[in-house]
Order: sequence, then C-alpha cells, then structure tokens
Amino acid sequence: MAKITEFPASAKFMHWLSALLIISMLFLGVSMIQSLATWQHTALQLHKSIGALVLVLVLIRLINRLFMQIPALPADLSAMQRFAAKASHIVLYALMLAIPLSGWLMQNAAGLTVSPFGILNLPSLIPANIKAYAVFRELHGLLTWSLFAVIVLHISAALHHGLIRQDSVLQSMLFRFKNK
Repeated sequence: MAKITEFPASAKFMHWLSALLIISMLFLGVSMIQSLATWQHTALQLHKSIGALVLVLVLIRLINRLFMQIPALPADLSAMQRFAAKASHIVLYALMLAIPLSGWLMQNAAGLTVSPFGILNLPSLIPANIKAYAVFRELHGLLTWSLFAVIVLHISAALHHGLIRQDSVLQSMLFRFKNK
C-alpha cells in the first residue's frame, strides 16, 4: 500500500472553502454587532445563510473524513505535539458544529426563522423563550471567540510546520499546480 503524503483534493477544497467562509463569518459577525448601520439587517441575513452553509459543509467534511486516508504526522513529533494536533482538530470540528447550531437555536429562541438565502425555512428546534435566547446568544459569542483563538493556534501550527520545521504537514493541505 502506497504511503499517503497529502490530503485528497476533496478534503483540500472543503478545508479552504470552510476557512474562507468561517473567517468571513467572523469578520461579518464582529462588524455586524458593532454597527447600527442600514446594512446590518442584510449582514445578519447573510450571516445566518452562510452559517447554515458552514454547518452543512462541516457535516459533509466529517462524512468525507470517515472514508479517506490521511497523511501521517511526521515521525519525529513528540507525543504532546501529536496529542495537541489531534485535540485541536477535534476542538475545531466541535466548534464548527456548535457555533452554527447555537446561532440557529438563538434565532429560534428569539422567535425567528432561519431561512438560508431565502430558499427554505429551517425548522424551529426550540420554542421562543427570551431566557433561552439570552443563553444561546452568550454561548454563540463565547464559542465564536473560542473558535477565533483555535484558528490562530491552527494557523500558527501550520506556519510552524511550513516555515520552521519545513516538513510535509502544511504541504499536505496545499494544492499543487503542475507546470507544463
């Protein structure tokens, strides 16, 4: 059996699409709550729509992950580094699921329907309840700041592998374009 040296193209595509959407969501979310401008309602609708898209994309990524082989971590990584790598990915996936779900629940608790891109209405998971709204709003914010911290850690680790260690970890998630 051949040694796997990089992630499949489907995993790379979904990784980078997720990164683009999530980082966009972080900036959109922060700008949205800091402004009372006329565009805030549009930004909120876009935020909810992209959040639903991220939730679906993460579920697809998890299913995809079950059926693919991934490159091994470098053999010279310490046990602590291996643990940190695995734990950080678990935390990333957990947050990528929990944040859109908490947003969906927050909207339901506010008595609002989530309608991604105006195409369909997602079912209400809980009844309207102002106390539940307050809990989910706070949770959504805390989870989001946690995701921001884990993303900084994730990017730092990738750059450490690519620029300092110069091993195969970062390269395994980059697209390679062949010159002809």
